[in-house]
Amino acid sequence: MAETPARPEARPILGVDPAHIHAAASPCKDFYAYANGAFDKVAIPGEYASYGVNQEIDERNFAILKGILETSAQTGGPKGSIPQRVGDFYASGMDEALIEKEGLAPLAPLFAAIQAVKTPQGLVAQLGRLHALGIHAGFSFGVQVDDKDSSAMIASFWQGGLGLPERDYYLRPGKEAETIRQAYEGHVARIFTLAGDGAEAARAAARTVMALETKLAQASRTLVALRDPQANYHKLARKDLAATAPLDWKAYFATVALPAGETHVLVGQPEFFKTLGGLLGSEPMGTWQVYLRWHVLRSASPFLGSAFVNENFAFYGKTLSGTTELRPRWKRVLAAADRALGEDLGQLFVKTAFSPAAKDRALQMVHFHKEAMRARILAADWMVEATKAQALKKLDTMRSKVGYPDRWRDYGSLQVSRRPYVLNVQAAAVFDFQRRMAKLGKPVDRNEWHMTPQTNNAYYDPSQNEMCFPAGILQPPFFDEKADDASNYGALASTIGHELTHGFDDQGRQYDWQGNLKDWWTAEDAKRFEARANHIVKQYDAFEVLPGLHINGKLTLGENIADIGGLRVSYEAFKLATKGKALKSVDGFTPDQRFFIAFAQGWRTNQRTEQLKLQVTTDVHSPVKWRVLGPVADFPEFRQAFQCEAAPTGQAATAIW
Repeated sequence: MAETPARPEARPILGVDPAHIHAAASPCKDFYAYANGAFDKVAIPGEYASYGVNQEIDERNFAILKGILETSAQTGGPKGSIPQRVGDFYASGMDEALIEKEGLAPLAPLFAAIQAVKTPQGLVAQLGRLHALGIHAGFSFGVQVDDKDSSAMIASFWQGGLGLPERDYYLRPGKEAETIRQAYEGHVARIFTLAGDGAEAARAAARTVMALETKLAQASRTLVALRDPQANYHKLARKDLAATAPLDWKAYFATVALPAGETHVLVGQPEFFKTLGGLLGSEPMGTWQVYLRWHVLRSASPFLGSAFVNENFAFYGKTLSGTTELRPRWKRVLAAADRALGEDLGQLFVKTAFSPAAKDRALQMVHFHKEAMRARILAADWMVEATKAQALKKLDTMRSKVGYPDRWRDYGSLQVSRRPYVLNVQAAAVFDFQRRMAKLGKPVDRNEWHMTPQTNNAYYDPSQNEMCFPAGILQPPFFDEKADDASNYGALASTIGHELTHGFDDQGRQYDWQGNLKDWWTAEDAKRFEARANHIVKQYDAFEVLPGLHINGKLTLGENIADIGGLRVSYEAFKLATKGKALKSVDGFTPDQRFFIAFAQGWRTNQRTEQLKLQVTTDVHSPVKWRVLGPVADFPEFRQAFQCEAAPTGQAATAIW
């Protein structure tokens, strides 16, 4: 096995860094500006749409992973070993000469299969073949835990098939929206031109794609509507599926090899599939062939020659996000390797980046957060005892995954070699598709991780009632095994406190302690919860990000509840962890001030205007500034710590937790 490289030296990223504080700003009027105002002068590197603390952590993690990949590519290992797989994958992605030489040749079989489609039955089968390659044309198909039977896996179908970020990009009125649609159509045409079409044929193909995707968008639900788990749960008998969604499901199931024993499936949005079924029959076969060819090209472009890479970046990077420079090739290949062989890389990453002592301290912090949440539930005067008992049962059974899996994923059947890069990417997609399909008919694997250990992120999974905190996010300044509690608990309010609160947000609260989508609330308590949630919707609706552009309080409700509750829970966990300890001021800041500054500095980020618009339109998370201002707006201990007479700028909401 290749040696794990030493962790690179870097400037420490402090949980509380006085260098970022803008002392002239009032913490009571704009706490984000106070805690992070000096960071505003930091330029956003060209490769980023936004740059801040998360990107600093990413860069340090990337340096470790780059060393692993380069060492593995140079030294290799026995066939089927981790160094061989990650090394060959990385080497194929870095072999620009071979990528340019091969051009579109690796995709020729896919294009030939698309051109051979002559019937709706053949078209549906072709959709299945593309889905197995990770190309989500037409709709999305997956395997998931059954929301109402958390002991079982089930095949699920969801709206999809769009090239723009979401349905409103096709339908929103106004000059700006129309400009983006025109830019998208131009991008599609240029990709077809690169693929060999003449100029007029390419423009015609782009118009065809835009027209068909617009029809799919019109049948799609809004992002807000997709947040309702009950409204997007439709369990149907396999034999009855065609009556609701008129597609040739036999052809599709045969192609994806859905086991005969799977008698039921989930359909998220039946009306979408009804429309799709009609379009499969009414739209000319040539229209569908153009559409499928486009989605193959769109999916493959980042892994093809420079002309395709640059055109893909010009639209999805520059136009949509405002990014000015393409990321270095090694970072792009690293990201693909993480998706393809994430836990292979993870085994090598954690040896360098996450110690057993760090894991022990993080687990201790999780314990105090759960105790703080227990106290919050018990103190909730708006809940009756019966609801509290169920909430406590859910809290007591909530599992925590910290750092890395106890059992690593086996990639032994994935064949990776120094062949054309796009073929390794496709092979990894097929491996993952088959891995997911193999879950059907088997018990739910509650030890599986849904993020790689090196990921700088975290999640709460309502169907398994579990939190996951990968080693990649448990890094300074979010977490430092040697840092003081004020710094760690403050910074992790947006991680441990946040994910824990997701179990009790407007979506998470609909799942019981076993992970089933089941109502465990009294009708009165549910109404009281919704009333408090509506206050938060109004609070965030009032936040104006750019002139005339407001946060969508309904779209971001779950994340806002988790942000507000996460800060409260983390603050009380901090108090539990430090009970009886003599805490000292540091750099002129009291322990409570350090807690809140660490929280705010954990969000310090400079964003491009294009990316900010994209986020407000498509993301369930509020922009970073308001992820600070919203939670502190109704926090008495914050006002006391900074001697504020009134709530900070922004409409204060009643916290739920």
